[in-house]
Amino acid sequence: MDWAKKLSKRVFTLKNPEDFFSLALDVFHFQYENNKVYQTFCDTLRVSPADVTKIEEIPFLPVELFRGGHVKAFDDEAAHTFVSSGTTGAEPSVHPVRDVGLYEKSFVNCFRRFYGEPGSWCILALLPSYLERKGSSLVYMAKRLIDLSGHPEGGFYLDDLDGLADKLKKLSRDGQPILLLGVSFALLDLAEQHPMPLKNVIVMETGGMKGRRREMIREELHHVLCSAFHQDRIHSEYGMTELLSQAYSQGGGSFACPPWMSILIRDSHDPLTFTGHQRTGGINVIDLANIYSCSFIATGDLGRTYPDGHFEVLGRFDNSDVRGCNLMVG
Repeated sequence: MDWAKKLSKRVFTLKNPEDFFSLALDVFHFQYENNKVYQTFCDTLRVSPADVTKIEEIPFLPVELFRGGHVKAFDDEAAHTFVSSGTTGAEPSVHPVRDVGLYEKSFVNCFRRFYGEPGSWCILALLPSYLERKGSSLVYMAKRLIDLSGHPEGGFYLDDLDGLADKLKKLSRDGQPILLLGVSFALLDLAEQHPMPLKNVIVMETGGMKGRRREMIREELHHVLCSAFHQDRIHSEYGMTELLSQAYSQGGGSFACPPWMSILIRDSHDPLTFTGHQRTGGINVIDLANIYSCSFIATGDLGRTYPDGHFEVLGRFDNSDVRGCNLMVG
C-alpha cells in the first residue's frame, strides 16, 4: 500500500488544475490495478489505463455497484464501513473504508475552507433518521465536527424539537455563532412547530425527506425555512455514503467543491459522453480522497456545471433510489 500512501499525501496539497489532472490519472491507475470491481468495469468498456490521456476518458463507476460492498482497492479488513440508509426494500450502498483518517482530513479541511475553524461554531445536528441506525457517514462527520468545535452546548438532536428550539433561542440571544445542520424533513418539522427569528445562525440542510414528507424542490424548501427562521439564505451540503468528500452551497443552490473534488456532467442519453457547461445531465463525481475505494463515480443525480467551477443539483434520474446520504431534496 506504499503506492496508495504516496497518493494520499498529494490529495490535500493540490495547487492547480495540472496537479489535479496528474493525481487523477495516478489514482485511476492505482484503482484499476487494485479494485477488482472497477477493473472489471473498465475491462467491460474496453478501457485500458495505457490509453487514458485525459480525465474525460476515465470510466466512471455507476454508484449502484456499491450495493454489494465490494468496491475497494485493498485486501485487508476495513477500518470502518459506511452504509447508506436506502429506501424500504432496497439494498443499501456499502462503503468499506480502509483509512478513516482520510475521511476526517477531507471533511475537516473542506469545512475549514468554507466555514473556518470548527471551534468558531456551536454545531447543532438535527439528524434523527441517521442517529437511529449505524454506519452513517453523515453522523460520523457531524460528531467529529461537534467534537472539534469544543462548544459545551453542541450536540445531536433526535426528536426533542422543544429542547432544540429553547437552545437556539438562548444561544442566538447570547450572540454565539451557530451552525444548525439538519435533514430536510426534520428542519421542516422544526420550522412548523417553532418558527422563530434566528440571529448568528447558519441553517444548513443535508437533503432527505426519506418518505416522511412529500418531496419538494430545493427552492421551495429553502423558501419555507427562510420564512420560518427569518434567514436570507439556506446553506446546503452535497455528499454521499460512497464518497469521502463534500461540496457546499452557501445559498442559492450553487455548490462549490474543495480542490480535490470535481464534477463532470454526462449526457443523459449517452453515459460515456460529457456535456458542456450549463447543460443538464447526470452528475459524475471525482473524489480524489477516495483512494482506497473508487474516485470516479457516476451518481443518480441530475445537475449542471458552470464555467466558474460551481454546480447545481437539479433532481434525480427516474427510478433512482432516494438514498439517505446523497443529500438531495427532490
